[in-house]
Formats: sequence, C-alpha cells, structure tokens
Amino acid sequence: MTTQHLSQELASFASKLQAKDIPTDVMSRAEDLLVDWFGSAIAGKGSRPVEIITQFAQDMGGFTATHSGPSEILIARKNSSPFLAAMANAAASHVAEQDDVHNGSVFHPATVVFPPALACAQAIGASGEDLLVAAVAGYEVGIRVGEFLGRSHYKVFHTTGTAGTIAAAAAVGRLLKLNPSQMLNAFGSAGTQSAGLWEFLRDAADSKQLHTAHAASTGLMSAYIALAGFTGAQHILEGKQGLAAGMSSDADPSKLVDQLGSRWTLAETSFKYHASCRHTHPAADALLQVMLSHQLKPSDITSVETLVHQGAIDVLGPVTDPATVHQSKFSMGTVLALIAHYQFAGLQEFDQHFHDDAICLFRDRVTMTLDPEVDSAYPQRWIGKVKVYLNNGQVLEGRVDEPKGDPGNTLSRSEITDKAMRLAAFSGGANPAEMRHAIDVLWNIRKQAKIGLLLPNF
Repeated sequence: MTTQHLSQELASFASKLQAKDIPTDVMSRAEDLLVDWFGSAIAGKGSRPVEIITQFAQDMGGFTATHSGPSEILIARKNSSPFLAAMANAAASHVAEQDDVHNGSVFHPATVVFPPALACAQAIGASGEDLLVAAVAGYEVGIRVGEFLGRSHYKVFHTTGTAGTIAAAAAVGRLLKLNPSQMLNAFGSAGTQSAGLWEFLRDAADSKQLHTAHAASTGLMSAYIALAGFTGAQHILEGKQGLAAGMSSDADPSKLVDQLGSRWTLAETSFKYHASCRHTHPAADALLQVMLSHQLKPSDITSVETLVHQGAIDVLGPVTDPATVHQSKFSMGTVLALIAHYQFAGLQEFDQHFHDDAICLFRDRVTMTLDPEVDSAYPQRWIGKVKVYLNNGQVLEGRVDEPKGDPGNTLSRSEITDKAMRLAAFSGGANPAEMRHAIDVLWNIRKQAKIGLLLPNF
C-alpha cells in the first residue's frame, strides 16, 4: 500500500503548472494583484526599516556604477542581484499595510511572491506570461501551506514569514523550470528556514519587514540552489519533524492539496482598503456603516465594542498605546478612531493623526469582545460587528459580512490604479508620469515578451 506524499503532490503541481491550465479570470486577477502589489512596494520609500534593509541590500551587492545586477530595487532605482532585489522589494511592499491578504490562510501572498518572481524574471529574461504563471504557482502553494498550518500556528507565528518561504520557492522554481523532484528539494530548503514571530508587536519593533524580506530572498535562494542539485527534506511540511510538527497543533494535511488545479485560491485573495492590519477592517467598515446611516459625529459616541474573532485579539490585543505609526496600524482603537473622525484610515490619516489627543481619547474607548459567530466563521469569513454606545443612551449595532476589498466586495481596476497612484504620491517613490507608465506596463504584462525595468534607473 502506498502512502500519499502531499509535499510531493504540491511540488509537482507548482512544477508542471502551465498558462493553459489557468482560467482566464484567474490570470486577470493575477494582473490585478500585481498592480496592487506594485503600489505597496513604491509606498515603502522613506520608511526607516525599509530603507535600512534596502541599504543593506545595496551594500552587499558589490556592484559598481558601471556594472550592476539584473534585478530592480524599486525604491532605490538601482539594480542588484535577484536575491538582494527580492529582499529589498519584499520589505518595501509590506510596510504600508496595504498589500493583499487571503482570508482562509491569514497570509499576505503578494509581498512574498511578486518580489522574488519579478527579480528572477528580470534576471533570466522571462516573459510576462511566465511571470504570471509563476505568481499563480506561488499563491496556490503559499495559501495552501498557510491553511494547512492552521489557527494555532498564527497565534505565535507570522504566517506570511513562514508559509511565505515556500510560496517564494514555488514562484521562482516555476520560473527556473524546476522539475518536480527539484521543486520538492526547493520546498525542503525553504521550509527549514521558515521564520517569523509576533512578539515584535509588543515592542513596536521592525521585524515585520524582516519577515517578508527573509521569506522572499530565502525562497528564491532555495529554488536556485535546488536547480544546482542541492537537496532538501522530502516531507518538510507534514513530516515527523517538519513545519507542522514544530509550529502547529491543529495542522490539517488535507489542506495542502485541497482541490488542487480546480480551486484557485488566488481568486479568493482580498485587497486591503484601509492602511492597517486586516483584523481591524471588518469592525472599521461596520463602524463606518453605523456612522453614515445615522449621521453620527465622534462626539455622539461614548464607546464602541467590537465583536471579533480570537485571531484579532491575539494580534491586536497587545497594542494598547501605540508608539509608532506602524504599531498604531495594529491598534483596533486607533483605526476606529480614525474611521470615526475621517471616514477612512489611510496612510495620511495614520501619519498625521494617529497620536492626536482626540484620536487617543476615542481609541481608549474601543474594546474587543470575542464573538462566537464571528470566531466560528473565521478565517474563511471575516465578519465585522460593532455595538456603538451613544451619549443619549442608545446602542446601535453595525454588521458587515464582506469588508471592502473581499472578493464579493472587491476593488475595480480603476480603484486599484487610484490606490497605487495614491500610495506613490504619499511616499514620493515615483512621480505620477512614472507610475502611469509602469502601471500601464503591468496591466499589459501578458504582452511582454521579456520583463524589463519598471521604473527609470538613475
């Protein structure tokens, strides 16, 4: 009797995936996610932790003014090696908290898939279609690994950092045309280097950008060395001393190959509308619904009770008095205070107002309560429920079943373009003409015979 080899099955899928296997609407959604990611990557310009990692990448490159690498570091307008470009771009695209998220796996795919895929594609002269197929492979693998690792994993580990190494290896491995055996070796090397812990939130530390930088570059390295013959653990995911054994108490191996080739998890991925942790978005949308429908002002509100899933409490609970803009994006109270005052929690609102007296006063009147319905629906559905207590004694309730950006309440292509332009304008990472040109290239990526530079190189 033969035993099913799930890691091998997943690796074979990633290795053999062809454009003809992927539905047209999934390829189109991959383009949407690529443009959305590009905006987030440009938004990283000027962020201190991102600039530190980017400078490190440039310093480690060993390139001269007349001889640089083939892959683009977007916010630096410099070229470097694929490894270092993947590292820098992955750090940049995760800091604004505007990159995409897959609900069921609680995983941000774009920030660990597109940076290594783009870096490799530019280095080997891959086509736009090759890039998209590789991205689909990365999404399908990474999301399934995240679902496999389960809720217990996410309580301590940042899934984007852990599952992200495998996702990056799958995407780059597909571009390098790894055979199934080589792809499995790449998974083994990537998985043994998986890392990322939530403890950084308690200190407002910079680790979140390190998680994505490490996952993207490590996954890329794992694919390249597999091509050269380097071997990795054959059961890195489900083995007795593999990822799940060390990082999960509720892993479900069946999730690794769930409807592989027929259920396209990339199409389930959500865009982020507010510039904050996704756990805050359902409640933010529910509060906005109540305020608009009842024409409320912040001064009308005594307190807000958010009814949430346990994951929100685990991640957001430690952040009670945020010290930095980035930490404030993990404060439920701060996000709802910005919503109450500005009807939007965007980059400018956080940057200019997260520590205003009025925002802090409102923040401290927001609580989180575990709700059985919301918790049982999570992570497949992220329901937003709030109770809004008014000065006149009234209690108003709000509910949102699909936050803005979810597949059933998604962003249009014009909204995605506007979002990317807005992110670039905030960071100054590219001017409007440069952004329009790059976005036009990305919307037409399937026509590109060879991926070139997206931004002028100075």
